[in-house]
Amino acid sequence: TPPLTRAARDGARLPAPSVADTLHRVLATPIGRLRLVGMLEGASFVLLLGAAMPLKYLAGMPIFVRVVGSAHGALFVAYVVALALAARDRRWGLDRVVVLFAAAWLPFGPFVADRSLLREEREARSESA
Repeated sequence: TPPLTRAARDGARLPAPSVADTLHRVLATPIGRLRLVGMLEGASFVLLLGAAMPLKYLAGMPIFVRVVGSAHGALFVAYVVALALAARDRRWGLDRVVVLFAAAWLPFGPFVADRSLLREEREARSESA
């Protein structure tokens, strides 16, 4: 980690990073991109199962399944691509790839898998510093 600035040592509050800075940091690595797409894919899956499907079958409003389902399908494909790119970059074995792929098939699976990805991303960042 970088050394603390004098203001940080003295207990001064540092400004929060901007959204652009945070997004740039997340998108800078294949694992970061996988984590972001995984969060979006997981949220779309939960929205599909928890809101769109009940609206279709309980309220007779199938349009939400079409819209959310289409978005979820596109995000799932993006997740598979991001997974392949991260696996190639990090040289993951087939077992790791299968576990992360299976996580996308389970509600809340990408959120659970994100914990190990975050840990690996932090380790990789500390190794490169």
